[in-house]
Amino acid sequence: MAFTLGTDRRRVRPAINITPLVDVVLVLLIIFMVVTPLLTKQFWAHVPLKEDANSPPPPSDGPPPIVLSLLKDGRIEINRDPVTQQELPGRLARVLAGARDHTLFFTADDDVPFGRTMEIMDLARSGGALTIAVITDEPLR
Repeated sequence: MAFTLGTDRRRVRPAINITPLVDVVLVLLIIFMVVTPLLTKQFWAHVPLKEDANSPPPPSDGPPPIVLSLLKDGRIEINRDPVTQQELPGRLARVLAGARDHTLFFTADDDVPFGRTMEIMDLARSGGALTIAVITDEPLR
């Protein structure tokens, strides 16, 4: 068993060259810096300004809103007038004929099944409602 205590001059010493690694990392950094602003999506929300205490209330000379209610016992009401499911499209067509925009406000009790709610909303759409705005309760805090 023999050892060589000296260094062998013919042998190449391995060395890590980090120059290509730095080049690749810098190129990736530049690519991410260029692409990142393109990926950001903007959402513009038009938030109404806070009203002053001295500002007058908005005018209420327009027609009253049309509210379609679906109660938990299965009853259907248009502006608190009871209506059956069969006469709902015809009655809505008459009520919406006098409205400027065919917007209908819809509310349903929490105990009403979702399928029943969608069925009544489809009937309202067939009755001439172009926009159906769903009325929700204020979330508990």
